[in-house]
Amino acid sequence: MVIVSFSVKISSQEVAVLKYNGGGDWYSNQTAVPNLIKFANKNSNTKIKLNQGTVAVGSIDLFNFPVVFMTGHGNVFFTEQEAQNLRNYLTSGGFLHVSDNYGLDKYIRREMNKVFPKLKFQEIPSNHPIYNQTFIFKNGIPKIHEHDKKKPKGFGLFFEGRLVCFYDYESDLSDGWEDSSIHNNPQNIRLKALKMGSNIIEYAFKN
Repeated sequence: MVIVSFSVKISSQEVAVLKYNGGGDWYSNQTAVPNLIKFANKNSNTKIKLNQGTVAVGSIDLFNFPVVFMTGHGNVFFTEQEAQNLRNYLTSGGFLHVSDNYGLDKYIRREMNKVFPKLKFQEIPSNHPIYNQTFIFKNGIPKIHEHDKKKPKGFGLFFEGRLVCFYDYESDLSDGWEDSSIHNNPQNIRLKALKMGSNIIEYAFKN
């Protein structure tokens, strides 16, 4: 079944974690989004419900969440119906943030190509509004967790000029949102991650 008649509930002040198939650990970083919501509500004047949702990529319920987060380390797989559902969600006002927890890159690029066959991830310049909300990141996305000593990059998918998917690569933002005891990241690093995540939420709700 292909869903074509739903629109995102823009008035809803809820966010959710995206559940996907393929074997990847979509459920990783369990404290990340709740911590980010609390930080954004306190520092960026958002009013997001504190209880994060969980929603399957092929579910009609996806349209209840203006913003969804996705992370993991491994394989991602979208069926044709799931890809269509996600495409309809994103082109109807929804926003997806993908945070590569390490090992997600080749899979998310492959599967998002199913969602938007004609779109390619573009590196987002540091003067883009997503880096210039309540918090200013003059050099673009910050480095949070080291893996391969590569430069962190923020990529985007733009549909009709609108940023519908933001993808952080070699940054691992969501690791920095987790409880400090989990990764033992220094406080200044966690703060950078939370500020950037808050910018993403703020930008997504405005656009």
